[in-house]
Amino acid sequence: MNILLTLQFDGTAYCGFQVQKNGRSVCEAVQDALEAVLGVRPPVKGCGRTDAGVHALGYALSFYAEPRIPLQKLPLALNSRLPADIRATAARAVPEGFHARYSAHTKTYLYRIRLGAVDSPFDAAYYYRLPGPLNLAAMQRAAQDVCGTHDFLAFCSAGSQTAARGDTVRTVTACTVQQTGDTLAITVTANGFLYNMARILAGTLVRVGQGRIPANGVPAILAGRSRAAAGPTLPARGLFLQAVQYPPEALGDAP
Repeated sequence: MNILLTLQFDGTAYCGFQVQKNGRSVCEAVQDALEAVLGVRPPVKGCGRTDAGVHALGYALSFYAEPRIPLQKLPLALNSRLPADIRATAARAVPEGFHARYSAHTKTYLYRIRLGAVDSPFDAAYYYRLPGPLNLAAMQRAAQDVCGTHDFLAFCSAGSQTAARGDTVRTVTACTVQQTGDTLAITVTANGFLYNMARILAGTLVRVGQGRIPANGVPAILAGRSRAAAGPTLPARGLFLQAVQYPPEALGDAP
């Protein structure tokens, strides 16, 4: 059976989702739990890589297994074996050809910013703090120009194998900036993301909000294809993979 599992995790203690030699990964913890519950250690296919410290509200992975318990009970069984900073939230059967990464239609990332002079001791691990106000209207104006199909090389960190192949065109279907109290939420939905693209987009919009990049400056940054022209790569702790969207046919649902 091909199974789609949805997770939430606090990425603070992990080197990312994917297994790496330099630290504990979310994938390793999930596979440990799967092995304890299922009696086998299935290979898993994640919906994408995440950097160290990045969180997830709706991470998706798929794997083949023959569960010994009903699928609706699998998340609870896994949660009894998972560390407290990782939780399985849903499990369902999907068609044989489903792949958590390659079947995805779009992904949505959320970046959280707290405006204020002092961090909160309770949730400082889940946002990036800035001491001063930002020009929200300018950021919202710039976010409109992020949308569309563009070459996002300027929003990709050096060392990307994808960029080295010249595959840097992506389609952003939505980019919004909203403020509630002293918390700023930047969300971006795209058919794919380059290395650090979401964090660089957020950093660029922050520079717009600070008046260091003009509100209409995004098209020139995209056209110039220079990483130096875009904003900084903001810290991983403010970034959440919010959701992965799949077309009904990929999930085996009726249209």
